[in-house]
Amino acid sequence: MADQLILTKEGYEVLAKELQSLKTEKRAEISEKIKVARGFGDLSENSEYDEAKNEQAIVEARIVVLEKQLKNVKIVDKADLAHDKVAIGTSVTIRDKEFGDEMTYRFVNSVESSTDFDTITDESPVGKALLGHCVGETVQVTVPSGEVVEYEIINIKA
Repeated sequence: MADQLILTKEGYEVLAKELQSLKTEKRAEISEKIKVARGFGDLSENSEYDEAKNEQAIVEARIVVLEKQLKNVKIVDKADLAHDKVAIGTSVTIRDKEFGDEMTYRFVNSVESSTDFDTITDESPVGKALLGHCVGETVQVTVPSGEVVEYEIINIKA
């Protein structure tokens, strides 16, 4: 399955909840906005109507994306995770070899990354470098600035 999406159970639940909300609450809200905007008369110069239709298009596009993603999902079972290799669903502690700073991240698919700075994705430069490596190994990462940074894997938890 070429487009298979690997997610944690939590990540799957977040996407499924978003999809349900868009299909029920958001669709109804936009439908009401369109209905009200139609009541303002001439649709050719009705900015409220145009705005509501644009919002509807964005929501419908997001629904299509979520349905496709959730159709092709594989949920990572924490019980099946190896404790010795970095993989989606594990937590990894790394140490910056130059400065000695230690950081712990949840390793997730880019679809379920958060803005809390507690996740690292399989598509980020650091994530790509860490994926599949074991405790004690050192990985070199070329960061977007072009600098090469070395990280040592300190701990991996499922």
